[in-house]
Amino acid sequence: MTQHYSKSLFNTAKAQAENIAHDLALDATDKLLINDLVSIQKMLDDKKNSNPSVAYVFIIRNDRLVAHTFTNGAPVELIRANHITPNDQGHFQKIAASNGEHYLDIAWPIFSGKAGILRLGLTEAPIRQQIGYLWLQMSAVTFAILIIALTACFLFIQRITGPLAVLSEAVENIDEGHLEIGIELTGRDEVGKLASSFNQMIARIKDYTQRLEENTVELDRAHNQTRSCFAIVQEIGAMPNLNDIVSYLIEKFQRILDCQRMVLLVYTGNSDAIFVLSDGKASIVKGESLETTVSTLKQHKTITFVGKDTFTPPIVPEDFVAAKHIAVFPLHHENQFLGAMLVACSRECRDETKAMELLDLILNQTSGAIKRAALQEEEIRNLQSRIESISEYSGIIGKDTKIQAVYKLIEDIAPTDASVLIQGESGTGKELVAHAIHRQSLRKDQPFIVVNCSAYPATLLESELFGHEKGAFTGAIRRKTGRFEQAHGGTVFLDEIGEIPSSAQIKLLRVLQSQKFERLGGEQTLSVDLRILAATNKDLIQEVKNGSFREDLFYRLNVIPISLPPLRNRGNDIPLLSRHFLQRFAAEQAKDVDEFSSEAMRLLLDYPWPGNVRELENAIEHATVLAKGKRVEVTDLPAVLHKPLISSPGESLHRDTTMQKNEINLLRDVLEECNWNKKEAARRLGISRSTLYNKLKKYQIEKRTIH
Repeated sequence: MTQHYSKSLFNTAKAQAENIAHDLALDATDKLLINDLVSIQKMLDDKKNSNPSVAYVFIIRNDRLVAHTFTNGAPVELIRANHITPNDQGHFQKIAASNGEHYLDIAWPIFSGKAGILRLGLTEAPIRQQIGYLWLQMSAVTFAILIIALTACFLFIQRITGPLAVLSEAVENIDEGHLEIGIELTGRDEVGKLASSFNQMIARIKDYTQRLEENTVELDRAHNQTRSCFAIVQEIGAMPNLNDIVSYLIEKFQRILDCQRMVLLVYTGNSDAIFVLSDGKASIVKGESLETTVSTLKQHKTITFVGKDTFTPPIVPEDFVAAKHIAVFPLHHENQFLGAMLVACSRECRDETKAMELLDLILNQTSGAIKRAALQEEEIRNLQSRIESISEYSGIIGKDTKIQAVYKLIEDIAPTDASVLIQGESGTGKELVAHAIHRQSLRKDQPFIVVNCSAYPATLLESELFGHEKGAFTGAIRRKTGRFEQAHGGTVFLDEIGEIPSSAQIKLLRVLQSQKFERLGGEQTLSVDLRILAATNKDLIQEVKNGSFREDLFYRLNVIPISLPPLRNRGNDIPLLSRHFLQRFAAEQAKDVDEFSSEAMRLLLDYPWPGNVRELENAIEHATVLAKGKRVEVTDLPAVLHKPLISSPGESLHRDTTMQKNEINLLRDVLEECNWNKKEAARRLGISRSTLYNKLKKYQIEKRTIH
């Protein structure tokens, strides 16, 4: 939040500096042309005195200082600290002075640089003060919440462990001749119910002892089972998750019963799924079979034997089909249905009455812990689904910081009608971004018209965009409505805008300026209300220099530029995109493929993906079609992924140099974003701090500060 707030304040300061510089440049133009230095000096002094944020203003012309607001002369190093390049509209530079002050400096051309350069500096002190105050507020609130949470956890643990300690001590004291022990713990929670069950069991053991005084072997067995029962309860109370609890229970139950095949079904009633847990394996069953299974289980109030066909996979494991019958142990918590333990009996196991009663008793005494773990499991799954949803934005998939920045930009610009130029390599998802902007805009209920400018010859593109009248050209047998007219009130997406011919560029410029046009062969001027989005994989600035694209049209389209990163620069999104495409294609082809082998995923991560996301999508579809099991193996992926890129030694050296430059730029960008906090930068880059320090030393990267 502090970072976002900081960026917002600095962006506001930049906008303020740009407006002040623009106004001063306009006012100073005439005075510079007539060499009225007194008026210029007065104008600069007035601007500095009227705005406390302005730290200094000076004008340079022909490398000579014309006017300034410094009392003791302008610092030479400050004059050299910022400059503009040809065709530059203005250049910002952060400057740190030797006295510790920080300034936001802008160099602004006066009369396109012909009359000189205006330099304006805004002090960052108020911004830094606001950021520091916000950070202190948030730290105080976070610390208070943490203290409250720790106190609550401590009290909760003390409340839980206190009665359990009494109960554990009582369990340890159960021995021959000490059956008069009892626990007086009241309450409707798990501990109270456990204490009540414990007292009831003591009473039952005493009754068994009186009736079976002559059978000491049976008494020892019952006593050992009781100790085991409460030891199990004690162990389960400390286990963190449902899978560990069930695995522990099944292991203990397999020692009590001769039948070894068991499965526990848990249904909390809070979701549309039932947990199926067996031998350390956990799965979730949803759909139509869920309602039927729950209805069947609720019919059983006590231990019941049913036919082996009553429950079928995926509710029970495949090996249950070989059972003679199935024993159902219903599971309830506070008189509410919670599930059941199913035991596959390969022979007549009805004779193991006492063992089954003990199993049933343990199940019901641990029902509270099982329900708690099941609810926790549901909450974890809900949190995971919510976290995964963050990686998707209006149809675009990705969690990398570069694509997250695109999400934020779309969210900011979508409600406006500003023209947007989307640039990026082929396959990076430019049309998806255009769709996302439209869906988030106020025009979302109006038409969204896509025009692929490279799909039409120059002779037909104008007719496609603007329409034509009957007889406008050979073959025009009727009036045709153009795409702009069809998109009235909505959005037009011009894909591959760099391919549009010069004649259409002039008319398109008029539409952008006035929202008016005429059909080919028509005289009536049509007015439309629409928003223009454009996309290209070309360097339009270079096209403007080459003369193949109009400069004025470029600046009309490039109001809000969006640059989409290639897939090779957002490698952390490759597993996310791969799983997304795998789920989609597996559902389309009705195949049970849900994961990648580690070797296959490594191959996907190592490939450079020149075709970007589109190439990855095609590769996953190829693998889904060829996959034989539940996992995508290396052999299922396209052959091109297995072949190393072949290049000459010169090309290899050039590629290595380019990769080093990209790595240096990436390191510097991340460090700048983190304000040179190396711990945070290492976390964002996914490397250790020692690795980061080695790379900084290798490339000799240091923080640049101007004094």
